[in-house]
Amino acid sequence: MNYVELLSERTILSETGRSPKWLLPRLLKIKKYPVNNRYSSTGLCLATRNGGIRQQLHGIGDKDSVVIVDHGSRIKESNLMLDEFAAMFRDKTGYPIVEPAHIELAEPSIRDAFGLCVQQGANRVIVSPFLLFPGRHWHQDIPSLTAEAAKGHPGVSYIVTAPLGFHELLVDNRHREHRHIQNRDRPKSVHHNTPQT
Repeated sequence: MNYVELLSERTILSETGRSPKWLLPRLLKIKKYPVNNRYSSTGLCLATRNGGIRQQLHGIGDKDSVVIVDHGSRIKESNLMLDEFAAMFRDKTGYPIVEPAHIELAEPSIRDAFGLCVQQGANRVIVSPFLLFPGRHWHQDIPSLTAEAAKGHPGVSYIVTAPLGFHELLVDNRHREHRHIQNRDRPKSVHHNTPQT
C-alpha cells in the first residue's frame, strides 16, 4: 500500500486552504510513487505527524487501532453488519483495537470511534473506508471528519486508507455469489422413468 504521511493537519488542506479534496487526486498522479497494479486496492492514503512518503505500513504496533467506516444507514440491521465485520477484522488481523464508525445517519461517528480507540490506548488510528470506490466521502468527508476528530487528541497520528477498489478477491466474491444464485434458481432436472416394453 502506498500512503502519504503528512507532517501536520494543515498539510492536508488544499491550495485554497478550504478542503482536502484536491490533495488526494493530485497525489494519485505522482509518478515517483505509482500505484502498483490497476486492479488492486493499493493507493495513496493520508497520514499525519510521522513524516515523509513511505511505501507500506511496517507491521502492526500494539498501539495501532483501526476504525472501519461506512456510509451509515437508517436501517439498524445494516449498521449492525458493520459491527460484525469489525469484530471479524479484529479476529483475523491481529489489530488489538478495531472500532466501527459511520459517516452519517448512524452512530458511532468517526469522532466517537476515534475517541474510543484513544481511550483504549491507541497512539495511531488507521481509518479504513468500507467503501468500494473513491468519491466525495473518501476525497472530502472522511479526511475532514477524521482531522476534526484528531484535534481533540494531540499526539495521536492517523491514516486514512484507500477504499476497497479493484481487487481480484472482489471479483471472485461476486462470481461465487452469482454461481450460488444461478444454482439455487436453476430448475432441478426431472428424470422420467418410462416403463420399458
